[in-house]
Amino acid sequence: MLIELYPDSANGLFLAQILLFALALDSALGDPRWLYSVVSHPVVLIGGLIEREEKRLNRPHLSRPWKIWQGMLLSFWVIGISTLVGVLITWAAGWLPLGWVLEVLAVSSLMAFRGLYDEVKRVAVFLDRSLADGRWAVSKIVGRDPESLDDAGVARAAVESLAENFSDGVVAPLFWYCLLGLPGLCAYKAINTLDSMIGHRSPRYEAFGKFAARLDDLANLIPARLAGLFLVVGAALHPAADHRKAWKVMRRDARKHNSPNAGWQEAAVAGALDFALAGPRRYGKSVVDDPWMGNGRSKLGSDDINAALSLYILAGILAAVTAVGVLVLLG
Repeated sequence: MLIELYPDSANGLFLAQILLFALALDSALGDPRWLYSVVSHPVVLIGGLIEREEKRLNRPHLSRPWKIWQGMLLSFWVIGISTLVGVLITWAAGWLPLGWVLEVLAVSSLMAFRGLYDEVKRVAVFLDRSLADGRWAVSKIVGRDPESLDDAGVARAAVESLAENFSDGVVAPLFWYCLLGLPGLCAYKAINTLDSMIGHRSPRYEAFGKFAARLDDLANLIPARLAGLFLVVGAALHPAADHRKAWKVMRRDARKHNSPNAGWQEAAVAGALDFALAGPRRYGKSVVDDPWMGNGRSKLGSDDINAALSLYILAGILAAVTAVGVLVLLG
């Protein structure tokens, strides 16, 4: 499909150049608030579509099998529209004068490398000010009850979010863009947004969001493991990390996580920096009694968040270089 949409996609240089520009733009600007105060972010648009259709389709009186079916219909509808938008932008990039700029902007907006860094860095800065400020900052990136967290809990939550979202926000978008171009990247972001909005085990979404949650697990199956590997290799370049222990802990503990994917990144970070991550956590009134990833320190602070951020940067650079290299070599 991409060979038909692009005028000259056989050598992959076109896609590689677009990805390079997009990554540079994302690294420099992230998600500029001034821009998205004027126009809606693509993920916000996808979320708005999901929210509107969920209210229409997810009726309390429906049977469980019918809710699952309705959730499947919503998922296919949202993914289909998102993919079609990606196809149209891809066509414009290949055939219209300066159309490639539109694809650069689209790809950049769907990458979260700088945005994730900024959100987690803010937790470290605010935690240095006070526990209350740290709780407020971490509440923007995790779903657990911030009032139940002490200083170490805030720091650990930030590191865990950084590790888990390294796959969702960086490696998986790169993977799907390399595999299927912008249409694949748009489809992935739709799947990921569906999971974040309706893929919960709550009474409202347990049946309706079941398909979306399983589809997200499938879409992240390979990227999550690649993300773990990038973190292990990044640890070899990090002066304070141990790549051998990162590899050992990832292989030993990743499958203990209640998520089929998140454990690979969390275990790799835990082993690399001698942390203990995951473990029991509170979400609202419920406590999730997860096993620990790693057997290091669980009492973390802002300095540990910064150490994890530096490892994240190294792993992100490795992921970006790999993605661009794949496009150039394989087309």
